[in-house]
Amino acid sequence: MIPGPRTIDDSYITFRYARNILAGEGFAFNPGEPVLGTTTPLYTLVMVVVGATSGGTQAPFPELAMLVNALADGLTAVLLYLIGKHINQTLAGIGAALAWSVASHSVTFAIGGLETSVVVLLLVGMSYYYLVGRVTLAAFLASLALLTRPDTILLVGLIALDHFIRVLKKQQKLYWYDVAALIFLPLIWYGFATWQFGSPIPHSVQAKLGAYRLSPEEGLIRLLQHYTTPFMADRWFGAAFAVGSGLLVYPFFYMIGTRFFTKLNPRSLVIMSYPWLYLLVFAIANPLIFRWYLTPPLPFLFIGILAGVQVFFSSVFAFPKLHLPKFFQITLLVLLVAILPFVNLLWNWELHPDHGPDRPAPGMAWFELELLYQKAAQIVQPFLTPDTTLAAGDVGVLGYFTNARILDTVGLNSSEALPYYPLDEKYYVTNYAVAPDLIIDQQPELVVLMEVYGRLGLFQDPRFIEQYDLLALIPTDIYGSEGMLIYIRK
Repeated sequence: MIPGPRTIDDSYITFRYARNILAGEGFAFNPGEPVLGTTTPLYTLVMVVVGATSGGTQAPFPELAMLVNALADGLTAVLLYLIGKHINQTLAGIGAALAWSVASHSVTFAIGGLETSVVVLLLVGMSYYYLVGRVTLAAFLASLALLTRPDTILLVGLIALDHFIRVLKKQQKLYWYDVAALIFLPLIWYGFATWQFGSPIPHSVQAKLGAYRLSPEEGLIRLLQHYTTPFMADRWFGAAFAVGSGLLVYPFFYMIGTRFFTKLNPRSLVIMSYPWLYLLVFAIANPLIFRWYLTPPLPFLFIGILAGVQVFFSSVFAFPKLHLPKFFQITLLVLLVAILPFVNLLWNWELHPDHGPDRPAPGMAWFELELLYQKAAQIVQPFLTPDTTLAAGDVGVLGYFTNARILDTVGLNSSEALPYYPLDEKYYVTNYAVAPDLIIDQQPELVVLMEVYGRLGLFQDPRFIEQYDLLALIPTDIYGSEGMLIYIRK
């Protein structure tokens, strides 16, 4: 709540879906065009519900999302404490809860308006209730998780498999209401999505696979950087040292923590395996790793590593030759397990960010690009009519603040863009480039793009030069661009 909303572009996509539903336009980004461009139907419906009680189509969605996410993250912190208490490592639970409360990856996307906080709450809640044997509640939370983001299937699948094996070994009974709690709501949604959109798979998943160009090892490198710096110690020691030491130190403590978890509760093995399955799947799939993709494994890494630290140093301090007073042992454990991780993560905040509200916020909570798109929305507003189509590579802010029909050049919300990708690699300066033929064929009245998206393709195409005039240039060097460009069709 301290930083206030610093809303991310993708969040505005969800808000526009919610607003269109409230306006009676149906589950659509562009009214009359049934395309499932959001991967978070449950969070969209949550925004519909809170929006309906807070102004309808005029509801302040960024603020509402922040409130929902603050509540979700608060509950996650409580659950982390309860998990630590369940395995007799209460201090590790407190440390993980404190770390989660200020971690850049939790706060940034909570104030950014994304569904990440709710996803993590459902994953951690599902894990806790499975650990304590409340299978029906765990199954229900799993069903909600599947409706909040598709990648939650990784942990849901692990827990379901573990439960099924226990049923086969006659260690557990299989009850029909457990199965119903898991599949009832997803079946309703997937049935509706198939009828409404032609497929239960979000359109944006296919679009991202085709539009972005990545090196084969990019996903693995990005994930390893994240897994080796969960407490963001690279700020102190430099990235190379932090990553190098993190490859040894954190897996070592996580392994100790996992071993301790499993000895006390064998169900915890599949839960503690989740971060590594997540790493493996995303490294192989190699999608463009957006920052919020890195968040779901983080609370599990926190509790596993800190439990390992507590177990390891408790054993060291108990060594007879050390003769450490009990008070000194407890003080050192509190420092290592709770205070240092909290302070280190808090140190990655900025008291006075260089853009947006002058309020303390994580340094990661960067949304300068979104502010530029808000300027672009103001510039194009006088040129919009009910028949205007506006093409853009990032469509959240523009779609939310203009209400224009949007041609999503990535294809997340525009099915007509898919046939134009993948592009020849000669068009790429960064990981994305606009397909020139898409603009020429669709003939949008306005085009808003970062210069780097069209440098080697669209802006060199004689057809585009002949048909479009430069309306405005907003100075910026984001992504190595030479500005944000706004074109209008002649």
